[in-house]
Amino acid sequence: MTQTVEERRTVQGWVRCEGCGRVVYGKRFARDLRVCAECGWHQRLTAEQRLELLADGGRYEPLQLAVNSPDPLGFVDSVPYPARLAKARRSTELDEAVVCARITVDGAPVIAAVMDFRFLGGSLGSAVGELLTLAMETALEESTPLLMVTASGGARMQEGALSLMQMAKTSAALGQLDEAGIMTISLITDPTFGGVAASFATLGDVIVAEPGARLGFAGRRVIEQTIRQVLPDEFQTAEFLLERGIVDMIVPRARLRAELGRLLRVGHGGRRSGTAGGAEPAAADTASLVRDAAALGEADPWEQVRTARDISRPTVLDYLSMAFTDFQELHGDRMGADCAAIVGGTAMLADRPVVVIGQQKGHSPGELMGRNYGMATPAGYRKAARLMRLADKLGLPVITLVDTPGAYPGADAEEQGQAVAIAENLRLMAGLRVPVVSVVIGEGGSGGALGIAVANRVLMFSHAVYSVISPEGCAAIIWKDPAAAPTAARALGLDSQSLLRLGVVDGVIPEPDGGTGADPLAAADRLRAALNSSLAELGRLSGPQLAADRRARFRQFGSSVTVEAELRTISRHA
Repeated sequence: MTQTVEERRTVQGWVRCEGCGRVVYGKRFARDLRVCAECGWHQRLTAEQRLELLADGGRYEPLQLAVNSPDPLGFVDSVPYPARLAKARRSTELDEAVVCARITVDGAPVIAAVMDFRFLGGSLGSAVGELLTLAMETALEESTPLLMVTASGGARMQEGALSLMQMAKTSAALGQLDEAGIMTISLITDPTFGGVAASFATLGDVIVAEPGARLGFAGRRVIEQTIRQVLPDEFQTAEFLLERGIVDMIVPRARLRAELGRLLRVGHGGRRSGTAGGAEPAAADTASLVRDAAALGEADPWEQVRTARDISRPTVLDYLSMAFTDFQELHGDRMGADCAAIVGGTAMLADRPVVVIGQQKGHSPGELMGRNYGMATPAGYRKAARLMRLADKLGLPVITLVDTPGAYPGADAEEQGQAVAIAENLRLMAGLRVPVVSVVIGEGGSGGALGIAVANRVLMFSHAVYSVISPEGCAAIIWKDPAAAPTAARALGLDSQSLLRLGVVDGVIPEPDGGTGADPLAAADRLRAALNSSLAELGRLSGPQLAADRRARFRQFGSSVTVEAELRTISRHA
């Protein structure tokens, strides 16, 4: 593509950064991918520059898609709409405001649809909507993940209501990709507003944003001028939206290809490979689990409670770094919040892509406070639900690591529907069509723990606990005396031996001498082995069989119906 005057100036001369106002040498600025080395401001890229940045070797194959840009209204402002289109085509050398191509990103094939803000502000008109939809249909036909790179001011006004219809059209096409289990990723660049933000841009399975990118429905000027609301400086920036649970991650331009490649490899590794989780079932490692309660030594339940709460024990983030590889944390419930007490994302367990979700505490008072002592808000459970739906779509096993005294009991949590959020997770998990394995790594408290623990296999470390209520709470209610907590602990049957005998857990992971905190690496090795063993057991079950197995497991509690009998009943009615 021929360089524009502005681009030639960028390379040959000096550039004034719009973020910090400093003057940057043009050649250095170009080498830094048009990112200011002083403040990190990301200059807008053309569609061609973006494709060359993301594609391996800068090589891409444009999709041969032919469309026309209509003028249904005969729209004229200072010039007729066709004249504006012609001028945009001359200045950009593009046919329309989006370029669609086949590329590989860090070795992973993908269909890319990249918007270019130079073409009438990246506006969404009939031709743009058609090109996007054709790209989505190509991804569907070829069973290839879709990457959408957005840069737009919104719907194209010159086409009236027809441009509005493109929002529904593109969203419906994404729905077909959801039904087919094909991964979609949105890369938000600056700016992304209006009809684009309110349709396909925010419907990706994962929403990645460049630093400082603005995303929203109504722009700042519209809000300030219509309702006279005073807005903070960081309003609608990627950083503002990450805190509020709208985007999953912010990735600087230099790391985009690597981070997108990791996501895309996970997207290729699920149900379409033909086995649950994308890996061939391995032989079960029976030595990693104790399944007979009699094989567990007697322990003082109250001492197990104290051990389970010990802040030296590895946390979820510790296990993610030791038992898993390639963890990518995904943030937010997409409804306005990101709960720090629940962490989750994609990871590799050996050679198997998985989704991991857990309740994070900490090792210091500051960490514990920052993570709300592992007590999740409704946003946390809704974030967990979003990740589980993603796993179900892609055919990835779900692994949950439980460590919480319970769900957050504050007034704001109640106002936001704490009970509803937990209940919806219980129903969702019961019907997932992928293997689900839950492990109590420390403290499993009440419905707050169960909200991420409706699994095909429920395991626990030998010094962990799992209970309907804390011993202190039980003592206060039943004995009217908090000092009776040790007595309550014995009565509640919350220790690993009691829970294995009752069938509440399916296996116990023996802890290293001195507990998991004394030898975290050994604990992580045992966790990994136990997870691989459980997934191997489940690896030959189909999606419907996995859901039936999970429902049957919980159907038996308080009933004479066994898991085997319930599964036979389900099979007869299938």
